Amino acid sequence: MAELRRNNLTLVEAVGQSVCSLSPTFTPALGVAVVGGMAGANSWLVYLLATISVTIVGINIGKLAKRIPAAGSFFLYVSRTLGPSWGLLSGWAMLVAYLFTAVALTVATSIFFKDFFGAIGFKTLPPDWLIYIAVSALIFVLAYRDVKLSTRFGLTLEALSVLAIIVVCFLIWKSFGFKIDAPQVHLQGASFGSIAPAIVFAIFSWVGFESAATLSKEIKNPEVVVPQAIVATAIAVGIFFIATTYFVVLGFHDDATKLGASAAPFSDVAAASKLGTFVTTFIYFAAMISCFACSLGQLTAFARMLFSLGRYEFVHRSMGTVHDKHASPHIALAVGTALNAVLCIAFMSAGETNLVGYFGTIATFGFIFVYLLCSIAAPILLYRDGTLTAGTVILGVLGVIAMAGAFFGSVYPVPAAPYNYFPYGFLVYMLLGVAWFFILKVRAPKVLLGIEHDMESMATAETFGKMEAVGSGAE
Repeated sequence: MAELRRNNLTLVEAVGQSVCSLSPTFTPALGVAVVGGMAGANSWLVYLLATISVTIVGINIGKLAKRIPAAGSFFLYVSRTLGPSWGLLSGWAMLVAYLFTAVALTVATSIFFKDFFGAIGFKTLPPDWLIYIAVSALIFVLAYRDVKLSTRFGLTLEALSVLAIIVVCFLIWKSFGFKIDAPQVHLQGASFGSIAPAIVFAIFSWVGFESAATLSKEIKNPEVVVPQAIVATAIAVGIFFIATTYFVVLGFHDDATKLGASAAPFSDVAAASKLGTFVTTFIYFAAMISCFACSLGQLTAFARMLFSLGRYEFVHRSMGTVHDKHASPHIALAVGTALNAVLCIAFMSAGETNLVGYFGTIATFGFIFVYLLCSIAAPILLYRDGTLTAGTVILGVLGVIAMAGAFFGSVYPVPAAPYNYFPYGFLVYMLLGVAWFFILKVRAPKVLLGIEHDMESMATAETFGKMEAVGSGAE
């Protein structure tokens, strides 16, 4: 049976996977509007607090990744510490998290695609459904042939888009005479009621930052590289978010809450700063390529997670198939890209801007759930290894508090419909995973035995035969 290509990737590809999966440019181009509408002049503080929270979680995940380098990443991390039931639920949660984030960013790619080509004079543009299919197909082609190619390609796109945003930020600041924005510095109107809910959505800006862990089986020296990539991405991107948010809010200096009504806040600020239509058009281009790179990264991570679950037969075993020539999980990837296109098309009548918010919010619940479990699992694993320190315990507790607080902030105060239904929809999805787990426990106990013994690296036909024999003996 073909395997994923070992020692194929370096720190560059690991960082590329994590950076691509979170699309840094999406936040100033569109995402900051939601945070700005809630937190106003204190939006930069929201991203500072979110940076600290996500970095803490990243350190906890890094400790797990250092000791369990595997493509299954999160469900194996949690399985080894909290048991296979929680581990499989982690993998189940990450499937919807990666997939729905890809859907949200595919739709965002479509938005900026039309903005860009409309701005340069195209009168007739392809229908939305065709754009969704084209984006999904291109993602499949890039990820199917070589993960090194797809991660480097995505990182290049993100680097170009981030550079473009930095240049525009400088021009915006220059147009304001390089002044310091007093309302932001003095935290004008700051309150827990406005900042806490905003942090929840701000965390969505980072979702996928940990996805380098899904490539652990293919990365050279993953015990060192993966933790470095995760933590470095969390911090570097956080600094970028804090800075760009400051300049976007500066551009809305007369009323920062107007951000909430903006469909393209960064472009609106550039236009208000009289930087010219060329700059606005350039922003659309940067956002388009960044959102595409994020969709690519998310579906790459989704395929690795589905591949690992397939190897354990938690889902159909065909998902664990690797292409003989390209060493990619091609069937899992095909399923992911097909679902991506189908979901985009199926819900397109809701409106693209709404779809970004809907799918992005639901995806965030999946990430928060797994981030919380990883923060619990890290101290437990280090305790069993005999390497537990007070610092590890503190970081674990802080990670749990941060993620539990983020979830609480998503349900109270009760958000407006349909967002008030999303937590319950996610709960139903997780209950389906629980039900499937109990079915497997009765019908295929070898699945749980495989996870308990960390057999992923040897998941061949011969190994599964041995595991089945062990399961029969236990019965």
